[in-house]
Amino acid sequence: MPREKEGKQKTKGTPLPIIPILQKFLKAYEKHCAQTQTSVCAAIKQDLKTSINNERILRKMHGHVFMTSTCTFFLTLQFMLVRPRDSPPSTLPISLEPLLITIQDECYMLGKEICIWSLQLSNPEIARLASLLELKGRACPFTSLELIDCRMDLWSLRRLGRALLGSCLHSLVLDYCRFGNEEIESIFSGLEHNQRLQVLSLRYCGLGPQSGPRLGAIISQSSICELHLDGNYLQCSGAVALLRPIAEYAEMQGRDQPATSPPVPKSPPQQLQVRQKGSSTLNQTTKSPGAVTRKTTSGKERRKGIKKKMKDLTEAGPWLVKLYLADNGIDGKGKEGENGLLEFTQILMCLITYSAHLREIDLGNNVLGETAAAHILEALRARKTGKLPILKIIITPQVSSDTFKSIWKNSKKSSITRKKKKKAKY
Repeated sequence: MPREKEGKQKTKGTPLPIIPILQKFLKAYEKHCAQTQTSVCAAIKQDLKTSINNERILRKMHGHVFMTSTCTFFLTLQFMLVRPRDSPPSTLPISLEPLLITIQDECYMLGKEICIWSLQLSNPEIARLASLLELKGRACPFTSLELIDCRMDLWSLRRLGRALLGSCLHSLVLDYCRFGNEEIESIFSGLEHNQRLQVLSLRYCGLGPQSGPRLGAIISQSSICELHLDGNYLQCSGAVALLRPIAEYAEMQGRDQPATSPPVPKSPPQQLQVRQKGSSTLNQTTKSPGAVTRKTTSGKERRKGIKKKMKDLTEAGPWLVKLYLADNGIDGKGKEGENGLLEFTQILMCLITYSAHLREIDLGNNVLGETAAAHILEALRARKTGKLPILKIIITPQVSSDTFKSIWKNSKKSSITRKKKKKAKY
């Protein structure tokens, strides 16, 4: 009996080796903050200590640092660095550099996401971040980077843009970072040949109509399947330039399909599945030191196979699945007038009618008008006739109630379909 209990305790205690790793990480972080004469991020310190003291993985810690577990043997840590709101002038500033030095020196391989909010980022900080991103899996394999409401100069943005070319990022969020033409071009240049990025968010970044053609070219030749552009000022001309290559590709693909069968696209979810398989392989190899030693050779072979599959599946798009264009001045009031709105509506109709990948469009807070709304409804019906997947679309309800209700009805799954599916299972 005692032996059985010991066995059970060992099974339950498998996640405990993470505790000394976190203790060492926190100690090193505090040391590097002292050396660089910067403040320790209170949220990171507090939440790491809580995790250590409780001997368990916390899912959410005070909204600053999050730790989630994909299985009982693997930890994914999201670092969130936030500037304190009410700090006295004498307080040392919070810096990104000590955190990055700690991650690199401790070879912390479990970190997946890094989030930085409302900081003035210096050139050395961005240079170190860029170098870390370029190391890919050899140091800290970040797959998600959030720089929200951060201030960076042109040199920093150019350095970050170069790092994007060779990084393993799947998600890049630069919301509320105000960019001029030269600054945003530095980011665009790093996205041109990036075949890994799947999520790009540039909300409230001050993008104008001139950004439309560049974004259209990037999306049509990349793996990006989720694009957030809310709160900019693309207007009709910028939105047209963005959507035209995607709509033309969708129309070409749609017309090539036989009329009798619905299209079966090579969809982005396949890419996600391959990447999830890759991460689960890592999960399996981190169960115990013994498992890692035994599976080193086969692990390398598996990684090679995964990389080969990813290379095949992440071919040039467009793969756009979700598009968010709320509050972008898309109406008939700009320089283009009603003609610009008409051209945008025609491009949008083509995209809705033919795109087999598209699942969601947000056009909220753009005054499209009754005519444009009627055309959208017509495209949704044509999509349904073509047996394409349901498309969720949001528009501002400044149209007739009948048109708005019809759009809403045609952009959601019916309850009858769901009931039939349930019956089919039994």
